[in-house]
Order: sequence, then C-alpha cells, then structure tokens
Amino acid sequence: MQTTIGDFVSTSGVGLHTGAEVSIRLMPAPPDSGIVFRRTDLQNFEIEAHRKHVSRVVLATTLMKRGVMLSTVEHLMSALYGLGIDNLTVEIDSLEVPILDGSALPYVEMIAQAGIVEQSRERRYLKLTQEVRCEDGDKFIAITPADEFRISYEIDFAHPAIGVQSLDLRVEPEAYRRELAFARTFGFLDEVEQLRRSNLIRGGSLENAVVLDEQGIFNGELRAADEFVRHKVLDLIGDIALCGYPILGHIRAFKAGHALHTALATQILRSSSSWEEVPESDLESPGEGPWSAVAAPQP
Repeated sequence: MQTTIGDFVSTSGVGLHTGAEVSIRLMPAPPDSGIVFRRTDLQNFEIEAHRKHVSRVVLATTLMKRGVMLSTVEHLMSALYGLGIDNLTVEIDSLEVPILDGSALPYVEMIAQAGIVEQSRERRYLKLTQEVRCEDGDKFIAITPADEFRISYEIDFAHPAIGVQSLDLRVEPEAYRRELAFARTFGFLDEVEQLRRSNLIRGGSLENAVVLDEQGIFNGELRAADEFVRHKVLDLIGDIALCGYPILGHIRAFKAGHALHTALATQILRSSSSWEEVPESDLESPGEGPWSAVAAPQP
C-alpha cells in the first residue's frame, strides 16, 4: 500500500549552491498525489517531482516548471524514495533545498520523527521488462529486469583517498538507513574558487561536505572508508525517484553522475516498451516488496 508521513516536520539551513537561508516543511499528502514541492515564497507555486521538470544537472539536480526553479532536490528525494514514501508535500521558501550536513541522514531523521503511515490505496511499481542503457564515453548506466530494486555502482577517481570503489546493494528501507543515508557529498579543494566564480557552492563549507586536498581528506574523518561511492548511490536513488514510481530493476553504473542518472530516468520513461506498470497485488509476494508498508493503515 502507498504511504505518507504521519505529521508535519520542518527544518532550515542553507542552499549548497545559492548560499541562501531556506526553511522547509514536510507535510502528509493524500494517496496518488506523489511528491510535490510548493514554493511558499512564490504564492505556493507547485512543482511535481518528475523527470519532465528536470532542467539542469550541473553538480545537482534542478527542477523547473513554467520558469520557476527548485535546485538540489536529490538528497531529499533519495531519502523519500529510500524509505518508501509515496505521497508528500514539501513546502519551501527559497529556490534550493537545504544541504544540511551534505547527506540524506537529517531527512531520514525528520521522517522518523514524523512517522510513516500506510494509506488506503495500492502502490504501483514500474517493472523493467528489457534493458535500458545510457553511455557517455567510458561512463555508462543501465537498468535490466529484476524482481527487486538493486544498484551496482563503481567509481574511479585519480585521488589517493578515493581510487576505485564499488557497492552492490538491494535497496529497501532498512538497507537505505544503514548503508546509504549517512554518506555525504564531496568535492575537491582546488576546484572551490573556480566553482564559486561560476556561482556554485556558495553555501558549501567544511560542515556540509567531505573536502579533499591533494593528499587526502581535508576536514576530518570519513563516516565509512567507501563513503564516496555510497554517496553516489544515494544521489542515483534521488535522481531515479523522478520516474515517479518505485522501480523493480537492477541498475549498473560506472563513473556516472547526475547527468547520466537523469538521462536514464528520461530514457526509461520514453521507452514504454521496456517496462510495465504493476500493482503491488500482482507481485509474486504482495506486501513483501522492497517498499512494503511499515505502519498501521490510515484512511
């Protein structure tokens, strides 16, 4: 069954790229409404969290509808998708979702505070029936049919603290909380000034990102030795969530990023012959899927 949250929760912080102060409130929403952002600073203008609204993917994923923008949605979207939240209204008073500590963990904690409730409408899945693939030079991302949502991701950075890292994970709420939510965004110290001249990372700091200099980690300890690839998986989940449905398929990615993540989401939706929409009751084990309900039914 579909889910939403049980109560209103809110937080505030700065936008990673704008540096602007922003407040955000998560609110329960009715069945079949999906995830909707509401710009309270612009007469409650609503932007649906859907691939058709993606406009930019430079170091973050930005949505735009009728000229109204909302940037850096991927960490919040990742938390919602990873925990199996189908319906939610997100009130926000600026053009960028706050970066908080650079991971999805603060959003996971907010959702835990609000509680997750089951709704009266059946969940529907997007189930892959054939491969969909996107490539860019030696980089690629592909999804193949599977009866679960699984991600196998490999990165390769010419930096002594990163190098080659890989992660293979069946994504479901407990695995998301344990293996991914804590992983922070990362960047390189020698790129900071150039990015700021390009009006990016104005809100970046040593408190909301893992920063690397030429030798290693510039600002403290990692939360996991492979935190970098874990964050890439976290980002991918936030981007693929823009398909609008929970997915049954196996994603394999190599050296991908927001551009390839969102390209895959686009290609999936365009390739209607490569997937089918499946109600939860038609799965082999209804109620046992990766986003099975976790709370008492609500009207």
